[in-house]
Amino acid sequence: MKHLVLAASLLAAIPAYSQIVKIDGSSTVYPISEAVAEEFQKSKKGAIKVTVGISGTGGGFKKFCRGETDISDASRPILAKEMKVCAEAGIKYVELPVAYDALTVVVNPKNTWIKEFKVEELKKMWEPVAQGKVTHWNQVNPAWPNAPLKLFGPGADSGKTEREHEAAKNPFDATSRFCRIHRMSPS
Repeated sequence: MKHLVLAASLLAAIPAYSQIVKIDGSSTVYPISEAVAEEFQKSKKGAIKVTVGISGTGGGFKKFCRGETDISDASRPILAKEMKVCAEAGIKYVELPVAYDALTVVVNPKNTWIKEFKVEELKKMWEPVAQGKVTHWNQVNPAWPNAPLKLFGPGADSGKTEREHEAAKNPFDATSRFCRIHRMSPS
C-alpha cells in the first residue's frame, strides 16, 4: 500500500494545467497505475482525465522520450540510450520504484522428465542467440528428449524480456527486479 501512496503523490505533482495525464509502458505496472489513476480521477471529480496504456517497457520509454506521455511505467531501470534520447529531447524525469516484480519458471504438469532447471539451461533457452536455433529440449540438455521446445513469455518490447536475458547472465542481481514509474518534470 505504501507504494500506491507514492504513485498517487506522483500524479498529484502533475502540473494543474494538464487536463489529461497520459501513462504508458509496462503491462506489469499497469494494474498499479490503473488503480491509482481511478482514485486520482475520483479525487479530482473528473476535472483531470488519466489514460493508462500498455505498450511494454521499451515502447513506453520511446513514447516518453518523445514527449508523448507524462508517466512511463517500466519493469526495469531506464537504459543509458533511453536517457540520452530523453536528454536530447529536453525530457527531465524522476525515477521512482513502486513495487517488486518476479519472473517465474513454470513447467507443464504433463512434463515427466524435468525435475529442476539450472541457470545455464535457462540461459541456453532464453538468450537472444537461441531464438530460432534452440528448438528442441535435447539441445538444452542432452539427457532430455528430442522433443519440440515451446517457450512462452512477454513480447520483445517488454522490460521482463530484457530482464530475463539479464537474469540469465546474473540471476542474483536484484536491481533488475523493480517496477518503476518515470515522470516528466515540468519545464
